[in-house]
Amino acid sequence: MTTDIKKTGPEDTPPSPGAGAEAIKAVPVRHYGRYVAAVVAIGLLAALVYAFSQGKINWGAVPDYFFDERITDGVVQTMVLTVLSMAIGIGGGILLAVMRLSKNPVTSSIAWFYIWFFRGTPVLVQLFVWFNLGLVFQYVNLGFYRDEWSDFMTPFLTALLGLGLNEAAYMAEICRAGLLAVDEGQTEASHALGMSHAKTLRRIVIPQAMRVIVPPTGNEVINMLKTTSLVAAVQFTELFRQAQNIGQTSGAPVEMYFLAAAWYLLMTSVLSVGQYYLERHYAKGSSRSLPPTALQKIRSGVFSVRRPKGVAG
Repeated sequence: MTTDIKKTGPEDTPPSPGAGAEAIKAVPVRHYGRYVAAVVAIGLLAALVYAFSQGKINWGAVPDYFFDERITDGVVQTMVLTVLSMAIGIGGGILLAVMRLSKNPVTSSIAWFYIWFFRGTPVLVQLFVWFNLGLVFQYVNLGFYRDEWSDFMTPFLTALLGLGLNEAAYMAEICRAGLLAVDEGQTEASHALGMSHAKTLRRIVIPQAMRVIVPPTGNEVINMLKTTSLVAAVQFTELFRQAQNIGQTSGAPVEMYFLAAAWYLLMTSVLSVGQYYLERHYAKGSSRSLPPTALQKIRSGVFSVRRPKGVAG
């Protein structure tokens, strides 16, 4: 019995996948909607610039007074009031959140009533109440301290109490949401190891809750910075009131409002950058890769437009 053996040569070898095939030419998808949206946005911006150019606005007054001593003093007062009010708000908010989560019905009820009252009334109304209490109380008598109400309740103290106590109600809900976001098993495990309730909060719960607390707290700081403009109504001379005073004496009130808006934008931009890096810090351990910084985004954008080596032009 004979067997035919067929010899195979190079011509009988099946071609490898992709051998001899034309290179795929990728054609990017055209997003015409983006072009239309860009044209519309540029058109609206041009119309807005043209509309403002028709008004009798002395734009030169803005840089002339931008670093005026009164304006810079108002900026400092605004930042000081923001920091102190947020310190009262954060400290009070943490205390109220713990009280709200307490199993003691008395403390939880007190916290609930505080949050209900201060969140339910406008902050401007609260400022006026603090400012005009002198019409009801002639003296403030704390036992160890006695003074006339008008001397005790200064515009700065009025602004500090009005903003800080109001902010504590909002921070209480933010802190409570952050504490509830931590799994109860963490608390149970720490108690099983013999840790006290206070130590569990400090070492276990609060560090994990910060990932939830930091973003809305950053928004509250920025909002507080802008809300400080309301204290001009109770005669506290911060940035907005200083701009108002200069506008009345210089005959350029609208220009001074633009100046104040520019300073607010500058300060909120700085706070937004700080908030981003703070969120990035507390994101460690919760995500596999941290979000890129602004410098990293710029570097990646620059290197991405460079043509890879070995690719023909």
